[in-house]
Amino acid sequence: MPVVSARKALAEPGATGVVVLVDNAAATQNLEKMARGTGHAFSCEQDGDTYKVGIAKGASAIEFAREPASPATAAREKDSSRGPVVLITADSMGRGSDELGQLLVKGFVFSLAQLTPPPEAVIFLNSGARLTAQGSSAVGDLKQLEENGAGVYTCGTCANYYKTVETLAVGSIVDMMAITNLLASASAVITI
Repeated sequence: MPVVSARKALAEPGATGVVVLVDNAAATQNLEKMARGTGHAFSCEQDGDTYKVGIAKGASAIEFAREPASPATAAREKDSSRGPVVLITADSMGRGSDELGQLLVKGFVFSLAQLTPPPEAVIFLNSGARLTAQGSSAVGDLKQLEENGAGVYTCGTCANYYKTVETLAVGSIVDMMAITNLLASASAVITI
């Protein structure tokens, strides 16, 4: 909701910026993604459990918001062919044995890292958010996916629910609007 509210406020006639108060790190990361993704300047100050997020519009904001391209972004820009968007909704694959399901999902993530072209993005929802946290056996393969040019994204609400926000080991936290946009613009979607 903070992202949706910020977007609405920024769309108001004459709006030059907005200040949003939130109570968790995932919300600040979601707001930052939205701000930078739309060419706006972003700032954040923490005071105890409260985060004060500033988002500013304008030409100077666009220059401020631009960051050097990451290796993953540069690789995506060089390669015009697009792989699928992969949606991983659990930390286990299939029904039956949880132990087998965890082995299968790890094998699936490893296989994704071998694809050419790589997936455009791999999105983690629900218990799938655990796969991007420190200690997950999938982290090494997910880092390889990023190096290959795939975006790795974890649902912020899911990361908050499973308390993996602070232990995120790969990729970035995104909001449901970003997930929806990725899925809507995908050349193909694979869901497990």
